[in-house]
Amino acid sequence: MPGRAPFLRTALLAAALLTACGATPEPAASPSGTAKPSATPSAAPSEEVAKAAGSVGGPGTACALPVSFSLAEGWEPETVEKPEDPDFAALVEQGPATIVCEAKSEGTSDIGFLRVWTAPKAPARATLTAFVKDDKSKALVLTDVKLGGTAAVEARYSVYSALEEEWRDGRSFAVETAKGTVVVELGGLDAEEEAVVAAYELARSTLKLT
Repeated sequence: MPGRAPFLRTALLAAALLTACGATPEPAASPSGTAKPSATPSAAPSEEVAKAAGSVGGPGTACALPVSFSLAEGWEPETVEKPEDPDFAALVEQGPATIVCEAKSEGTSDIGFLRVWTAPKAPARATLTAFVKDDKSKALVLTDVKLGGTAAVEARYSVYSALEEEWRDGRSFAVETAKGTVVVELGGLDAEEEAVVAAYELARSTLKLT
């Protein structure tokens, strides 16, 4: 499958397309606050199990991170540099977090990514809430979990895709480390496909602090 554009190039292209087509359509108003469990987006958990074929975050990997986790076969990580131009810097920021690494499903038939964001040291729940709410989202449900023996928080929600003009399932998790709070987000056009969700579950289940 041909290589796909890096994160920034993709974001700029999407922005250009939206500008050319007119104003971004506004989604329906999202409820305020954290949704009750009954508002969880209806998506069945993936039954597919991804096989680890690499990792990111540890020594000698593509991104130096406060955490490490395994990557599924065909997923390739790369560091994301913050643009010097302030007009483009916002493309790599969401809420209190800044994207520092992106693993993409380059070697698969799916279009998906795992983005790693870092934020100043703060409780994982507060950081993840602010991160999700800074996007067009609704039906947020937060769950306390243990990842790699460390307390963490996972989020399930619906996020609005201006490019596709529809609501899609979103998921991410956050963990507080000595070097700051880390958010790992699943996304991409095929983010709801079983193989892509399985790659996310692999990262989640193998997370370790570095």
